[in-house]
Amino acid sequence: MKKMVLFIFGFLVASGLGIILFVNLSPAFGGKPTQEQKEAYKQFSNFVDGRFVNEASAERTGNPSANLAVASTSERRPSAKIPMSELDWNRIKSEEDNLTWLGHSAFLLSIDNKKMLIDPMLGSSASPVGFVKIKRFSDDLLHLIDQMPPIDAVFITHDHYDHLDYQSIVKLRDRVAHFFVPLGVSAHLLRWGVPAEKITELNWWQEVEYEGLTLVLTPAKHFSGRKLSTRNSTLWGGWVLIGQNTRLYTSGDGSYAAHFKEIGKKYGPFDITLIEGAQYDKRWPNSHMTPEQAVQANIDVNGKKMMLMHWGAFTLASHGWLDPIERALKEAKNKNVDLIVPKIGETVFLNPELDLMDLWWESMAAE
Repeated sequence: MKKMVLFIFGFLVASGLGIILFVNLSPAFGGKPTQEQKEAYKQFSNFVDGRFVNEASAERTGNPSANLAVASTSERRPSAKIPMSELDWNRIKSEEDNLTWLGHSAFLLSIDNKKMLIDPMLGSSASPVGFVKIKRFSDDLLHLIDQMPPIDAVFITHDHYDHLDYQSIVKLRDRVAHFFVPLGVSAHLLRWGVPAEKITELNWWQEVEYEGLTLVLTPAKHFSGRKLSTRNSTLWGGWVLIGQNTRLYTSGDGSYAAHFKEIGKKYGPFDITLIEGAQYDKRWPNSHMTPEQAVQANIDVNGKKMMLMHWGAFTLASHGWLDPIERALKEAKNKNVDLIVPKIGETVFLNPELDLMDLWWESMAAE
């Protein structure tokens, strides 16, 4: 018995050490801010005791788990692969401002003829390891990177795996002129071979000018971390992008709170907003919004047109995969919000005439 106990103990110790080594050595888990960076972050009010924190004044309104119907396993994923529109590279390369949704929170943008990506998670699984799969509803989109025009800028909202993808960044790093990230996220990019001179870190409300565009990292009520030991060691947020003809806001991930009205007062109205309103769960009451809260967030920031994001690619929560968009459509109609719904891969021009309501998933159910 004693030998058996010692064997089990030795096995557990060896397994634990193996896991620690794997996490520390595997590049997909990313890096961590240096001690020098942490010292620099101490000057900021949202960095407390070595970790980033949400704004103390951010009040949550409503219950993110309200009206949450727990779906069966089969309802959490589409019954077949989601069809994608074939990308129209002529439209994307057009000088007219445009947007292409690549599923979940990934977007290819053109504003003032600057080609940009937001949260380019284009890999097949929102997981750092092959033996734990969070599979994309469609085929992976990494091959699209080879077809893209040179990218002027990439914007990262936070370092979670469904937003910051190791494979995508490695494939993009030599095709992108500059990366804009929240404080601390540069540690991941540096480990993945992105040169330091191509990375700009920002804190909440910090503005920079880039190639004629005004860029602002805005607050979000969320959290960060690619492993337990690095939780909240990097910042999270949304982005305001202002060009000559288009003012765009993307919320990043986060729960509903007072910061949306403040963003609207400072930078609204927005021609288009990309608002997170999916992957809500009773386990995450302070991390994500329901579709109804997403519609209200768009009203708060004064968005003229809205897109719901954070759906259409992965199952992370326990609701049905179509629950977010169906609830958002209903709430948008009730609140008189102009919600646009393009297909994944479809390029839309960002002009006042934009009016798109394509219930493309209904054709899937009919097949």
